[in-house]
Amino acid sequence: MDLEIRHLRVICAIAESGSLTRAAKTLRLSQPGLTAQLRRIETMLGGTLFERAPQGVRPTAFGELVLARSRAVLPAIDDLVFGLRAPAPNRALRIGTVNAPLLAGLLTWLDAAQPEAVVTTVTRGASTRLVELVEAAQLELAVVGDCPGFELAARPSVVMQPVATEPVFAMMAVGHPLAARTEVTLAELAAEDWIAPPPDDDRIREYWATIFHEAGLTMRVRHEVEGPVLLDLVLAGRGVSLCQATSRQLPGLAIKPIAGNPLWYRHLLAWHRDGPFTAVAAEVIEHARRAYDEASRRNDAYPAWRWPRS
Repeated sequence: MDLEIRHLRVICAIAESGSLTRAAKTLRLSQPGLTAQLRRIETMLGGTLFERAPQGVRPTAFGELVLARSRAVLPAIDDLVFGLRAPAPNRALRIGTVNAPLLAGLLTWLDAAQPEAVVTTVTRGASTRLVELVEAAQLELAVVGDCPGFELAARPSVVMQPVATEPVFAMMAVGHPLAARTEVTLAELAAEDWIAPPPDDDRIREYWATIFHEAGLTMRVRHEVEGPVLLDLVLAGRGVSLCQATSRQLPGLAIKPIAGNPLWYRHLLAWHRDGPFTAVAAEVIEHARRAYDEASRRNDAYPAWRWPRS
């Protein structure tokens, strides 16, 4: 049995996970199967790569040497496979996104950069689910997001690159008393009835509640809905809610900054380390940031907040 590239990836996955159990999950193998494979690799290399520790496994001195060589070799292999390979006809690129303003700009860039590609898109309510699809190689790229203290969990096979961080604003109907304000406070919002999305895997609702709790306040949620229904209820004056600062301005909707900027949201791109976007990472991030700058002008409140007049 000869040493193969996939064996180097197994070694790196175990080292990055620090646990055979976690590495097996990442590699989609059974733990006994991974353990047996590691033993075969160690036999081929002629030495023990990992030793067991109370918290998992850690590389031996020999293992550190093998890891250093593997980490030097694998990027070059990835560049050869994904960066230098001629694009196949009708190549499929599957893009996922949460409710974020980056997708249209990214698709415009992809049309120009890879006109031979067949691009498909899907949306999901939770970023966590999209990252799982990237990890499983069911998506080539995903637009995701998280909040301070509730960041998306790192996964060894997935690259997550920040694009922009923006404040979270309040939204209400234009006829609401707070709509006449230049900015609103958390205390003023806490005094209102709330329309909020249900809790999900991304814990964004939990993040909102945490910020209010730390200020000694409570969100009085009357309507737990999401998507178009949430917007319909806000426009009908049934309560207030929160939104990304880049949210599109709709007739009848007022978007207002929150005093002190207590809430934040971070936009990220996620792709598989072995996927086609690794070779064009700098380009895709650049165009995502351009798309974000365009989206920053979609309502009146965010440009005034982001570029205040001197």
